Amino acid sequence: MGYGSNRKGRFHKKREPKEFSEEVIQIDRVTRVVKGGRKLRFRATVAIGNKKGKVGVGIGKSHEVTGAIQKAISKAKRNLIVVPLDGSTIPHDMKIKYKASKILLLPAGPGTGIIAGGPIRKVLELAGIKDILSKSFGTTNKLNNTKATFEALKQLRTTPGMLKKKVKEEAAAKAKKEQAKKPETKKPEAKTTEAKKPETKKPETKKPEAKKPEEKVETTKQ
Repeated sequence: MGYGSNRKGRFHKKREPKEFSEEVIQIDRVTRVVKGGRKLRFRATVAIGNKKGKVGVGIGKSHEVTGAIQKAISKAKRNLIVVPLDGSTIPHDMKIKYKASKILLLPAGPGTGIIAGGPIRKVLELAGIKDILSKSFGTTNKLNNTKATFEALKQLRTTPGMLKKKVKEEAAAKAKKEQAKKPETKKPEAKTTEAKKPETKKPETKKPEAKKPEEKVETTKQ
């Protein structure tokens, strides 16, 4: 047994499941002119979400791509929002303008899917929306479209219909809990008494005895 044989078991640890899913939307090379030349850096745009109503968007810059992505993720975690969901879609339509991008979001029925493309689709998926219609007007800049989608989700509000549904669901959940807490009363099993039929004795029939033939003894005269 050498030292290297037990190394895996000693240092190997199971990875814990991540709380948020991450999507890299865009990575750009950015140059900044300073005295004496230009500085080259990378800019990463990242969206994160738990696919249950929480979503965030962040932008990070660094001299390396991995460093820019990590900075963007940490910023996105600080800018998380909770999106009000009406089942698998949004509660109402939303039209927003952010700089040169214009985005229209419309609620859709179950089974429609996410009708969107590019960065808009990624942000909606991470927010947990499964059925929605969308249209982007104006610019095709990924950064502006991502921020516009994030602002549109931020401005969504709960509707009176959603509140009624929540009240009904809570009442149904309480009723189920109360039924589960009640002890089940077992009903006594009713014994069925079967009426015994009187036994009928069959008359015994005597068989006639068969008579044995008489043996004749012959006497011989001397």
